Amino acid sequence: MTAPPPVSELRSVDEVVAAVGAVTDSATRVVIGIAGAPGAGKSTIADAVVHALGARAALLPMDGFHLPQSVLRDLGRRDRMGAPDTFDVDGFLRVLTAIRAGEPVAAPGFDRTIEEPVPHAIVIPPSVPIVVVEGNYLLHDGDGWAPTAAALDLALYVEVPHDIRIARLAARHERFGKSPADARAWALGPDESNARLIASTAGRADYVVRLD
Repeated sequence: MTAPPPVSELRSVDEVVAAVGAVTDSATRVVIGIAGAPGAGKSTIADAVVHALGARAALLPMDGFHLPQSVLRDLGRRDRMGAPDTFDVDGFLRVLTAIRAGEPVAAPGFDRTIEEPVPHAIVIPPSVPIVVVEGNYLLHDGDGWAPTAAALDLALYVEVPHDIRIARLAARHERFGKSPADARAWALGPDESNARLIASTAGRADYVVRLD
């Protein structure tokens, strides 16, 4: 079997912005996907790219499509929140389809202080030509996520050294109320289990982003 060609690397936000520009068509809306494991820096990079693009771009994080806590408890999935089947995949795909069609969109956001989705927190008007979507499972081909990658005009996968990623996750969990021990346990438990699955999707990206 012939090995797949290596995925090209981007090493700065400027290079990411240039890659976005290369697929942008002024006549049609483009959708940019930024995937990666928890703590990889997806949100930071997505924010920087949208800021650099200005009024031409809008951001849609996948976090708003977390299932509500009550639903996760009913399904017995609360202790692995963040896994592929703990999101409203169908709702996410409906919004992504509307974005691709150039329709106005009101999408949910996510409140980390209570770990709950916030309905209609993100509004994307049809006048915005570039939509940057960021999330863990944009390149995952199981659990109902497979149509997502096909809806992206450009797919990026963010990588960061393991120890940096774990430290970021533990610090994030502490900021939102977990004890240091519980924060590290979650980072090395559910988060790491999800990270291994997400890492297996990197080969579907157009570029891997490794910031200097």
